[in-house]
Amino acid sequence: MGFGLPAAIGAKVAAPDRTVCLFVGDGGIQMTLQEFGTIMQDGIGVKMILLNNNWLGNVRQWQELFFGERYSQTRMLNPDYRMIAAAYGIRSAVVQDRADLEPALKEMLSDDAPFLLDVHVQENGMVMPMVPPGRGIDEIMLTDKTWYK
Repeated sequence: MGFGLPAAIGAKVAAPDRTVCLFVGDGGIQMTLQEFGTIMQDGIGVKMILLNNNWLGNVRQWQELFFGERYSQTRMLNPDYRMIAAAYGIRSAVVQDRADLEPALKEMLSDDAPFLLDVHVQENGMVMPMVPPGRGIDEIMLTDKTWYK
């Protein structure tokens, strides 16, 4: 968390003719919002797809699955990301309904300018596979009930 946006900027600088898309959570983007200044100053056309669930999703998932749903410091009160993007001259769109996703993606990919696509996703969705606490990489969870051993 917090590495994605700087890495995407670096990838776009290294390969300016390629489309670089970053998929990032709301916690990760919060950690690197200052990089919008780099995008603006240097005109870096990175495409940011913000998977916005109003939680620190990975930590919430651990708390739900392994710690009896004892949530601590994982719920997020998010700012209006479109306003922040606009302040840096970055075009943006918000997707709250799945039917609006395809047109928003087409708009985002229509040129090489930077773009923030704020996609509101299910708040309690799980992201798999994952390695549970105290387990090795060879004991990965494929679903919330299925293990690979």
